[in-house]
This record gives sequence, structure tokens and C-alpha cells, in this order.
Amino acid sequence: MIFPVILCGGSGTRLWPLSRSSYPKQFVQFEKNRTLFKDTVNRAKKIRNSSEPIIICNDAHRFYAKANLLECGVAGTIIVEPVAKNTAPAIALGALFAEQLDDNSVLVVMPSDHAILEEDRFAELLSEAIKLAEKDFLVTLGITPTHPATGFGYIETGSQLDNAGFTIKRFVEKPTLSKAEEMLQSGNYLWNSGIFVFKASAYLSELKKFEKEMYEACEQTWANRKIVNEFCFLDKLAFNTCPSNSIDYAVMERTQKGAVVPLPIKWNDLGAWSAFYDIGSKDKDNNVTKGDVLAVDTHNSYIHSTGRLVSTIGLDNIAVIETKDSVFVSPLSRVQETKNIVERLKKENRSEAVLHPLVYRPWGSYEGLAHGDRFQVKRIIVQPGEQLSLQLHYHRAEHWIVVEGTAEVQIGDKKELLTENQSTFIPVGSVHRLRNPGKLPLVLIEVQSGSYLGEDDIVRLQDDYKRV
Repeated sequence: MIFPVILCGGSGTRLWPLSRSSYPKQFVQFEKNRTLFKDTVNRAKKIRNSSEPIIICNDAHRFYAKANLLECGVAGTIIVEPVAKNTAPAIALGALFAEQLDDNSVLVVMPSDHAILEEDRFAELLSEAIKLAEKDFLVTLGITPTHPATGFGYIETGSQLDNAGFTIKRFVEKPTLSKAEEMLQSGNYLWNSGIFVFKASAYLSELKKFEKEMYEACEQTWANRKIVNEFCFLDKLAFNTCPSNSIDYAVMERTQKGAVVPLPIKWNDLGAWSAFYDIGSKDKDNNVTKGDVLAVDTHNSYIHSTGRLVSTIGLDNIAVIETKDSVFVSPLSRVQETKNIVERLKKENRSEAVLHPLVYRPWGSYEGLAHGDRFQVKRIIVQPGEQLSLQLHYHRAEHWIVVEGTAEVQIGDKKELLTENQSTFIPVGSVHRLRNPGKLPLVLIEVQSGSYLGEDDIVRLQDDYKRV
């Protein structure tokens, strides 16, 4: 069996303000109804003879992963990491899961936030990598360099193994420009894509050899796992003892079984807004625009609107990104410095560093539309058959207006059905619950008013998803 393993770590701070730590770039809709995570899941579906994917993510993002999987028509297995320990332990957990289903299982490990534009060619070369993995090689995919990039790690190829693969001579850290130019001209170096193919058993064997403490911590963590509402939760105490390390440092740079298959395709790790400009479709003025944009006498720029009209005059080589609560403007040559903005926002304890207007929950999602002194407005979507917790608020009242679908509303002991254009009022302190009894998503507008409107003013009395 072939198991796609999709890694969902990382916060994508260099893609602020669209990407936040609570809503990282792999789940952001850069295109309508498309996310990088969904693109990766759909790519995994094309792998011949592959099983449902294994998703490794943290607790804060599990509902985002679940919602994206449902939209792709995929069930998958979501393994929830209690703490981040880098890629080597995360992949070990995926390997332990796969190995219990098939002793000869092959893993295809993919980051969830990369762009691959030639997917048929990718699938073809992936088949070659799988053939090498079946011979017990630990294979990484190397991107054929197109320019002397200083932002990627490199792999120096060794002797040829077959028509598609090579042994790995060495890994090279992110180089200086002169060194990158040298490596590009030699023709013996590939960019390190972070995509790996190997048998679960082969990876675990090498991990045990080089990182015995890590291997044993992962084994104990997996043995103590619990399944709750389709999520696989890991033992936090056991996982806390696990050393943190990347697969490159822990295994790939030390194994004698390493191999690399070159990928001469268009690929990008989308680490900054300049990458979105590089892969984007250019207009006659060499601009890449997304959303409602009016660009006058503007050239060589990336302009992204998520809702409001963004208009520009006389810009050149500029990035402009608009969200409901923030606008970011920078020369394209300095967009890598976005993380400095995020660090400053965190120091000033501003919510824009972490929170995004769109938030996923196990029952659906909500999005902040407006807020002011003693009020805020949200759009709430409840998926068919789902319900919110039975709850109350000490500091706020709520008005609900149904926009689409049917709502079953419980206030105290009373239940009623509301349909499109109908509304209800929940007084402060009232026990209440919202459920979607229909077969279509329920969409409603919620107006909150009161002295305190924070999410921590929710007292859950009963919850299907075991939250507190």
C-alpha cells in the first residue's frame, strides 16, 4: 500500500496578513475554493494505488484540515501533534500508522504548502521514486534548479542508480549567491524539495539507528494514542520527551540508503509574496492581480484583494495584500521581511498577528464582518447535521438572522425552527444551542452586543466535540 503523508506544520508568517499562526498559508484561499492543502490532497489522490492520506497537524489546525478534506471528498486520517517536534518525529508517527496496516507500506511524504504546476510529470517521476523505495532506498525528490536561488537547500547528486535516480553525495545548506551560481553551472546539484518516498519500515529502521531516543519516544507516543471523533490524539507526556529534529538532519544526511530523483518541473515552496508573483499569470503590464483590483500606470507588481476594491496608481515592483482587518504594502524585493511586522505585532499584543477573520470549528466556520464599541457582527456557517455546543454567555446577548438553510434554535427549554429571513434573540445568560437539521449548509448573521465580546465568554454545558 502507498500512503500519502501530508505535513501541516509551520505558520507562514512571511505571507502575513493572509496567513496567520491560527490560519496558516496551507489553509488560506489564495484562489476561489482552492487552498494549497486541498491542492496537495488532490495531488495525493492521483498517486496510483494510494490509500487515503495521513495528515499530521497540530490541535489548533485539525478542524481546518478536516473541513478541507471534506471539501475534497476524502476521509483521511488526522494525527494531532500535542506539540511541534519538527519533521522527523512527525513522519515517524505516519510510518507507525502505515506499518500497522501493511508491513511493506510505502510513504509519500509531502509538505502541504507547496505549488507544483506540472502534476502529470510529477506523478510520472513519483512512480520512479516509488520503485527505488521498494528496493529499500530512502528517496528525496530534487527540483532541477532554474536560477541560483539562495533561499533553498541543495542536494549534490552522486552515482546514477537507474534511469531516474542517483545516490546522494551530500546536502548543502542555503548558499551564498556566488556559491549558488557555482552549483548551478556544475549541473550536479538539485534544490531540496522536502518531498520524500520510502518504506515505513526502512525509515523507522534508520531512525532507530541514528536517533534511538526519538524512535522510542514516538513508539511510546503511538502506543498511547486515543481516537476521539475521527481524530487520532497522541500522548502529550510521551511526546514531550521526544527530541525535535528535521528528517534531513536526523536521517537523510546520515543514511547510506539515500537516493534522489530529479524533478525538472515548475515548483515553488511559496515562502514569500514574491513567489506568488513569480508563478502568477502576468497581465500586459507584468502585474499579477487577485480579486477586485484596479491598477493604473502600475507595473511588475503583485496586488491581492480578498474583498474590498484595491486601486493603485504609479506603482512598480510593489506587493499590496488586503484582508478584512489589515493591508500590507512593500517593495517585492523586501517581502521576506514580513516576519518583522508579525514580530512587532506580537510584541504589541495585537490580535492581527495570530487571529484571522475566518475561523474554522468542528461544526463549520465563522467570519468576523464588523466590530466596534460593545458590538461585533459575524457570518456563521453550520454544516448539515452539525450543532454548536449547549452554552451560555455572561457578558453578551446575540441576535441570529438566517440567510440560507434551516436553523434549529434552542433557548432554555424551548426549541424552534427558523428559515430564510427569520431571526431570534438570545438574552445574556440564556442557555442556548444552534443546530443545522437540513441537508444544505446553514448560513446566518450573528450580531453580538454587550460589555465583553471575547471568545472566552463561552460556558459549554454539553459539547459533541469534547471541548471545554
